[in-house]
Amino acid sequence: MDMQPRVTAIEILLVEDAPGDVRWTTEALKEGKIRNNLSVVGDGIEALAFLHGQGKYAHAARPDLILLDLNLPRKNGLQVLQEITASPELKKIPVVILTMSEDEKDVLRSHNLKANYYITKPVSPQEFIKVVRSIENFWLSILKTSDHHLA
Repeated sequence: MDMQPRVTAIEILLVEDAPGDVRWTTEALKEGKIRNNLSVVGDGIEALAFLHGQGKYAHAARPDLILLDLNLPRKNGLQVLQEITASPELKKIPVVILTMSEDEKDVLRSHNLKANYYITKPVSPQEFIKVVRSIENFWLSILKTSDHHLA
């Protein structure tokens, strides 16, 4: 009988429309400590379709963590967050707001809508990668279960 622990990757959904930020996040997570599967959607409508398993996302894995930008086309991040937290099944998924907005109102609304963390994106690629790695390290202790191990 094989006594090796089963290694399952953490499922991460990145909701981001800026190609550079997608690339930097992908690179940071690829080199990180947590084995993960990263799914990327580019707007709020797609994010909700993904989370509800609709259309082309019918077989998508439920994410363990959502990285959500606020400035999205079609449906903004606060609207997406509101729908996530209103859903009994989705509100259990931790949401990290990762955005350029430093507006106090956005921070307050995000916290009122139960975002777990609010991070303003740094401008340089190196600082952005550090931020993504800090998110990964922060959530490591929360997301690690008997089925989720380090790579």
